[in-house]
Amino acid sequence: QVLLVESGGGLVQAGGPLRLSCAASGRAFSTYNMAWFRQAPGKEREFVSAISSTGASTVYADSVKGRFTISRDNAKNTVYLQMNNLKPEDTAVYYCAVSRLWVVRTAGGYAYWGQGTQVTVSS
Repeated sequence: QVLLVESGGGLVQAGGPLRLSCAASGRAFSTYNMAWFRQAPGKEREFVSAISSTGASTVYADSVKGRFTISRDNAKNTVYLQMNNLKPEDTAVYYCAVSRLWVVRTAGGYAYWGQGTQVTVSS
């Protein structure tokens, strides 16, 4: 069992930055592959970014590549999503998730999810 707590969401104007954080419980954080997903009203959960347990590999959805950066600090049991040049279409609830295997884009491959944090981008 892994408990995840997201924070950092809020209201931001288009073009602005926002940084999300996800803190994980336990001593095994350095073995977890982590990802960010998002879900807008009326839409399915969408992959945003993933990072391998060591941080050596990162993957981004085409829609955010070049604007978002995923990172992790294993000493702090925390994964981050730095979001720059935000667009109204980035508005969604953002969730972090844990996978023990490198499943990357497949939501069904992630066993544990945080409660989500709302990101709203105004134009």
